[in-house]
Amino acid sequence: MPQFIAAVRRNLDRFSASDFTPELLEEEAERARQLYAEGIFRQMWGRADHPGAVILIEAGTPDEAQAVLASLPLAVREMLSLDLLTPVTPYRGFGPRG
Repeated sequence: MPQFIAAVRRNLDRFSASDFTPELLEEEAERARQLYAEGIFRQMWGRADHPGAVILIEAGTPDEAQAVLASLPLAVREMLSLDLLTPVTPYRGFGPRG
């Protein structure tokens, strides 16, 4: 199954930090846990440069990966910005040497 790296951040251009309430952030975290349990989110890290996350997503196509991201509560409310969505492949240096 193809994998994608997504870098998302809170949309602080349109929303203030106080708009990101603890209840809303817990709703976001719950959706992320659900996607992890389903095997769609494979790994997830917090970003050190902006409030947000970097996510390793398993999806069939870039459109499917974007649809998964669009299902996040912050994305539904347009409070999440996508900085990067790129497909990744296994690193050839770790494969058998021929």
